[in-house]
Amino acid sequence: MKERPIGEVPFPTPFDTGLQYNPPARGVWNIVHTGMLIPGAHQIFACAQGCLRGVILTAAEMNAMDRMSWISVCENDMFSGDLEQNIIDGTADILNKMDALPPVVLLYLSCIHLFAGIDFDRILSDLRAAFPTVDFVDCYMTPTMRTTESPDQIMRRQLYAALRPLPVNPRSVNILGSDLPTSPTSELLRIIEGAGCQVRDITDCHTYGEYLAMGESALNITCLPAARAGGEQLSQRLDRPHLYLPLCYDAGELLSGYQRLADALGTTLPDFSALQARAEKKLDRAREVIGTVPVTIDYTATPRPLGLAKLLTEHGLVVERLYIDVFSTEEEEAFHWLQVHAPELTICPTLDPAMRFANHGDRQPQSLAIGQKAAYFEDTRHFVNLVNGGGLYGFDGIGQLADLIIDAWEHEKETQTVIQYKGIQCESCL
Repeated sequence: MKERPIGEVPFPTPFDTGLQYNPPARGVWNIVHTGMLIPGAHQIFACAQGCLRGVILTAAEMNAMDRMSWISVCENDMFSGDLEQNIIDGTADILNKMDALPPVVLLYLSCIHLFAGIDFDRILSDLRAAFPTVDFVDCYMTPTMRTTESPDQIMRRQLYAALRPLPVNPRSVNILGSDLPTSPTSELLRIIEGAGCQVRDITDCHTYGEYLAMGESALNITCLPAARAGGEQLSQRLDRPHLYLPLCYDAGELLSGYQRLADALGTTLPDFSALQARAEKKLDRAREVIGTVPVTIDYTATPRPLGLAKLLTEHGLVVERLYIDVFSTEEEEAFHWLQVHAPELTICPTLDPAMRFANHGDRQPQSLAIGQKAAYFEDTRHFVNLVNGGGLYGFDGIGQLADLIIDAWEHEKETQTVIQYKGIQCESCL
């Protein structure tokens, strides 16, 4: 394996890329889960059969097959000259057989269509003319295009493509790009609601009308790096201001973001010193409970794994390994801090094929993992089941995470059972 101490790895790419391995930890959301957040949306995937298998099984597992259709692309379609027309006809056939038309259709093309230079604009134009009451959104299942935007980033952008500008409501604020709702006790929501504003979040939308009402919000906020570009694009399209307030674990960065939010809302920043002190005490309590038990973190648990490792190290927890393949440029300061203060912290890849044989479960004492991939590689029953931050934000979120660390040590989980479910907190038929 290529695992190396953090003191010996370069930033931001600690490992070479090549043939990749995907560990069987399935809690991370994919583009199917994310698209289903739009109430009433119907997804149509135009793909080769091998690609279709994964997305269809995702919809089946989350009991959403009534919201999923597909158009199979065959080899002869690439040479017949009818690639666009086949998608138009296939989509029309699907919609004409429905008892009632959906308010919005997410039409996904795949890598093969982009390679063929398909005219997606023509497809959408013809479908909009044929079905004027349906909003059509162009979506992409293109994992081969990762050198620009990832499919996850594109999906978080297209998730809001159907929004139209409405008269501005100065008391409405959007939180964009999250799979799970922000914790209602977070400082972020306290500031917004304290300013007399309503928080609009797609995770709380139950009807298509509620989703479209996000077009009236006076301010757009994104907290996840994968959602930032989409938030900026939507804000430009609707001519609304955008704030990127990244989910992080540094007190100074949090407070700076809160001040920018308060300024944007024209309100006074509350005093969060008591909440910050409570989070610190909870972290100290976590250290007392787990002692010197080694802690491992993977990049799917949080967009700031280095920042989290720094925070836990500062409070005396023994962070032993990070499972990550590339570092975010947002984490350069935390990276250099860890190189100085925790130079033996081991960086482990997750995509390297040699990781098929990784198993640190025979180490004693058994480690405590934060994230499903770390739990899998460590073969531990003590883990925090967290994906993409889990909606935990700010000092309140840090305190909740400390509680989860204690709970993970005191209560074992059936790891292999838990991590098999696709899309953490999504409905599952398994």
